[in-house]
Amino acid sequence: MFTQIDKEKTTSHNLNHDTPQISAILQASKEAFEIWKDVSFSKRKILMIRFADLLEANKERLSELITGEMGKVIGQAKSEIEKCASASRFYAEKAEDFLRSEIIQSDSSKSFIAYQPLGPVLAVMPWNFPFWQVVRFAAPALMAGNTAILKHASNVPGCAMALEELFLEAGFPKGVFQTLFVEGRNMTSIVEDERIKAVTLTGSEQAGSKVAEAAGRSIKKAVLELGGSDPFIVLKDADLNLTVKTAVKAKMVNTGQSCIAAKRFIVVEDIYDEFTGEFKAKLASQKMGDPYDKSSDYGPLAKEEFAKALQQQVDISVKKGATIGLGGNWNPEMKAYYPATVLENIKPGMPAYDDELFGPVAILIRAKDENEAIKIANDTKFGLGASIWTKDVAKGEELASKVDSGMVFINKMVAAHPMLPFGGVKTSGFGRELSHLGIREFTNIKTVSIA
Repeated sequence: MFTQIDKEKTTSHNLNHDTPQISAILQASKEAFEIWKDVSFSKRKILMIRFADLLEANKERLSELITGEMGKVIGQAKSEIEKCASASRFYAEKAEDFLRSEIIQSDSSKSFIAYQPLGPVLAVMPWNFPFWQVVRFAAPALMAGNTAILKHASNVPGCAMALEELFLEAGFPKGVFQTLFVEGRNMTSIVEDERIKAVTLTGSEQAGSKVAEAAGRSIKKAVLELGGSDPFIVLKDADLNLTVKTAVKAKMVNTGQSCIAAKRFIVVEDIYDEFTGEFKAKLASQKMGDPYDKSSDYGPLAKEEFAKALQQQVDISVKKGATIGLGGNWNPEMKAYYPATVLENIKPGMPAYDDELFGPVAILIRAKDENEAIKIANDTKFGLGASIWTKDVAKGEELASKVDSGMVFINKMVAAHPMLPFGGVKTSGFGRELSHLGIREFTNIKTVSIA
């Protein structure tokens, strides 16, 4: 039996900022903004590239910190740091072009759109990608001239402090990026504080609703990236070898703890049996083990309570008629480790159909044809990502327009890329991260028109 990660070996910061400390952090962010907003793009670029260099120079230490605090297998933790460095360099190079004023032809002698920073932005971030989730917000926000205050998940305090330290070491002025240690239930008053000019949250639907409510009351911009139940749609002419190989990766990335992990595998009946057989076999070959062991394909969930909650969703689904095709046999002795699992015969009314299952549980659904596959894909309150698998790319593009989600990938797994807008619709949230659209979310899109 594998042992739970030894939390005593991880970096621990038992901090909880009190009201005066919170106020001091917010004030420091406000004062830093007054200086930072006027710093040139060329100077910001130098600092952001230095930050990227520090990420890479400290990759071993930082990846071990990720693994220690939330259980990500070490290879994926290193990839996360590398991705953060890449995105930081991307915005260092592209920010000035993305925010360059745009000339608009109008009835004035001159009209243009200017993009100007808003001020201190509060970021409420999750534990599943403890560096990437923060950097994909912070790199564009800081390059746009905003300051940032991070309220990170309570189980990754070491990652939160490491990020603040790295920004300071890179040369960013004090107060430009700060970490705030507070409990989630105390966030409302912080969101509503007049020094906070905007807020972004990646997390659950419930947390997003509360933050959006507070932002709405105080008339502030908000960007929300919430849960997902991404459909992985397999048509009869899909390249089976590529599709199965990618399906396993798309399901098991970060032990299934990803908003954009493939969760519902909707397969047309012509290819259902063949896909299911190969998928189960490949999923069963994945090695569960110590996340520090490079041979492990997946490790534990971030907390034992998450494994217990996931098993409850599986059990209720089975009671309602679902069948277990693989795994599904967690018990408390396994602690945070949950085995790769496949559920079949899924129907509406089951947690496996209606809710997001955040872990290594794959939901297999048989569809009569491609039209029913799209109908099933859209039969959810979520709308984050989706993928379509077919050799007929034109058909894939046509069907992509019918899927209710913020992102659709054809013959590749859903992933975040700095060049592409990232975000969802329906209860998966609103607003966009990444790309030129993401950096503009926290700017004043100002019209200037001259007679």
